[in-house]
Amino acid sequence: MGREVSESCIDSLLTEMVSTYCTRFYANKPELAARRIEAIGYQVGHQLSERYTMERPRFSDHLEAIKFICKDFWSELFKKQIDNLKTNHRGTFVLQDNRFRWLSRISLDSSLEYTESQDPSASAENKAAQSTSMHLYFPCGIIRGALSNLGIPCAVSADISNLPACSFVVRIKA
Repeated sequence: MGREVSESCIDSLLTEMVSTYCTRFYANKPELAARRIEAIGYQVGHQLSERYTMERPRFSDHLEAIKFICKDFWSELFKKQIDNLKTNHRGTFVLQDNRFRWLSRISLDSSLEYTESQDPSASAENKAAQSTSMHLYFPCGIIRGALSNLGIPCAVSADISNLPACSFVVRIKA
């Protein structure tokens, strides 16, 4: 039996990492915070992919590697497979998780108060959505790192329109 970490510990670690990078290290530069959080996820995904594929032969094509991410890799991380995989067969894949665990405990609080330093034209819902989207850079980095380790350079983005559902869009680089 492999070593496991409590789900609540991972949730807390992710929340603290996002909070620290967004409010302390890069408080006035959210794009740098996002890049750093994604880079940490990339390193984690790269190492996990190395661990989970040690005993497997190399994948013959992109689709086979993406299926590995959706089934085996996701199962190791979240104890479930991706709910839906779509592709346009031209290098774009959409991985749909209808109950993404790392977002299941996040709520959008639209009652946030404004301070003088905040932009008055930005709505409280916008701020909450931006905060939630910062939590998605880490899993995007994990997916990108895992695929990079499998020899597939790509860009990964996330879309959250109905929490806790989340779609990850993988675009293979030519």
